[in-house]
Amino acid sequence: MAHAQPLISVVVPVYGCQSCLRELCERLRTTIARIPARYEILLINDASPDHAWETIVQLCEEDEQVKGIDLARNFGQHYAITAGLDHTSGDWVVVMDCDLQDRPEEIATLFNIAQQGYEVVFAKRVFRQDKLNKRLLSKLFYRVYDYFTGTSSDHTVANFSMAEKKVIEGFRQMKEQNRLYPLFLQWMGYKTASIAVEHNGRSEGVSSYNLKKLVTLATDTIIAQSNKPLRLSIQFGFFISLGSFLYGLYLFTRYFFMDYHVEGWTSVMVSMYFIAGLMFFNFGILGLYIGKVFDEAKARPLYLIREQLNQKERR
Repeated sequence: MAHAQPLISVVVPVYGCQSCLRELCERLRTTIARIPARYEILLINDASPDHAWETIVQLCEEDEQVKGIDLARNFGQHYAITAGLDHTSGDWVVVMDCDLQDRPEEIATLFNIAQQGYEVVFAKRVFRQDKLNKRLLSKLFYRVYDYFTGTSSDHTVANFSMAEKKVIEGFRQMKEQNRLYPLFLQWMGYKTASIAVEHNGRSEGVSSYNLKKLVTLATDTIIAQSNKPLRLSIQFGFFISLGSFLYGLYLFTRYFFMDYHVEGWTSVMVSMYFIAGLMFFNFGILGLYIGKVFDEAKARPLYLIREQLNQKERR
């Protein structure tokens, strides 16, 4: 018999926010009951260092609609999201962070917007309650990403979103090793809306995204989504060669028509080192792309699960 109420699956990657989980689940249950809708809450432990799995086990014992997935090691936030999405069965799927910066109460707002005919609804963090350096790094990341990919992204949009079941089914078909959940949703092209929501300050811990991780994420994402660095490398090499040819023509003219002798030892050595450095730089860019092809060719699983609670294994 079909259920009249829709099923909302909430996917929550867990890392470093063990003390938030009980409050998170309580607020999720209260919010979804007011929609009204049925719910399942998927808590994916990404090798959290604060013994979050023990709390997830307790929550699963108390409520069979809370489902736990314990990853074999730390795979990263977007791989944990993928693990959760692979095990959802909801008509609508919400992805949110575990630190309560994404307010569970905003799910009702996302759901109401989705009922207007949208297949994906993003939560816009217009007034982000993050440190200034994190906000600036996030904005810089999207500026660089948009430049290299030729897209227009919204830096106020992150993982917090609601998507229809068919969108999640499409996401499951995307098996790339490099993953960034909101960008994947935007790429798919479904009917999308964005709504401003309230963004809370972090109640526990600190963000695991430092400068080094953000630079790595930006590099991997750009290489996975665009070949523009290769084209820029070709263009830059062309202009260097053109400049060298014109300068050589200039020296040739001065030598034969102006009786000017070019000693040139210093300029020759500087030019050699410059060109050598440029070649190594270009080889490095090419090597990054080859490395990504190598990673994809290995076809390793995106994640490995140690234990699951309140659900059957689907993989």
